[in-house]
Amino acid sequence: MISATFRNLGIRLVITAVLSWHPVGAHAEETKVTIDNFTFAPAELTVKVGTTVTWSNHDDIPHVVVSAGKFRSKTLDTDDSYSFTFTTAGEYKYFCSLHPHMTGTIKVE
Repeated sequence: MISATFRNLGIRLVITAVLSWHPVGAHAEETKVTIDNFTFAPAELTVKVGTTVTWSNHDDIPHVVVSAGKFRSKTLDTDDSYSFTFTTAGEYKYFCSLHPHMTGTIKVE
């Protein structure tokens, strides 16, 4: 009887420990890209899988951030922003669909 009680207690402790375990350093990162004067800054960056990148429009005119087949923002007016979380490694080339000469690249490792 006592050994069964201790066994159940041990099982409960193990389950509690497993459910409450959080790996150190596994938090998501955030990175910002500024849109200003018809440019993305930085135009190239490298991030880790799980990173959220936020584009913020500081131009006086609208922009749309697009990576063909991957993501597309709504039209961003002045001071609007758009965020995308990169869950897969690879190289993501993007541009402004309203001003295609505006380009950038995000490498996800």
